[in-house]
Amino acid sequence: MSSIHGDTVAEIENIAQEKMAKTIEDLHREMASIRTGRASVHVLDSVKADYYGTPTPISQMATISTPEPSLITVQPWDATQIAVIEKAIMAAGLGLNPGNDGKLIRLPVPPLTEERRKEFVKQLHHVTEMHRVGVRKLRRDANEALKKLEKDKVISEDQSRDAHDVVQKLTDETIKSLDEASGAKEKDIMEIG
Repeated sequence: MSSIHGDTVAEIENIAQEKMAKTIEDLHREMASIRTGRASVHVLDSVKADYYGTPTPISQMATISTPEPSLITVQPWDATQIAVIEKAIMAAGLGLNPGNDGKLIRLPVPPLTEERRKEFVKQLHHVTEMHRVGVRKLRRDANEALKKLEKDKVISEDQSRDAHDVVQKLTDETIKSLDEASGAKEKDIMEIG
């Protein structure tokens, strides 16, 4: 089932543009959780702790900050949850070893080894490729919707060809944006110090 449909060329193009923009936003969100050599509060975005039986993002249970370039601190609002949060961070496989003083969890961010950097870059490439595939699927869906309008004689063959060109241009621009964002993140990951 196509995720893009509309009654006019403009409607189809607008829907495709909105969905492609959301794909770029989603890539940025996913990239934020991939570690670089510097401390970032976004590294913990995907970590959920069991809060009274409910998996809850740590950011909804604590104040997360980076007081130093190589340190993340997590201060739970409910001090009784410190062990649960600490356990969730260790289980997340981020390569961070939490330590706490009863009130605050400290996460020293160790410098990444060359091997670990390459693993993160590989993960980044996989995430970026999944988003490229999503954009190409949106292009296909938009083109199918345009073909349907042409088949139903709502638009002419020339209008359909022009609209296909617009969708292709939009696809190319979106993939270029994905690649640029990915390239900048890769540079961050590979940067030492």
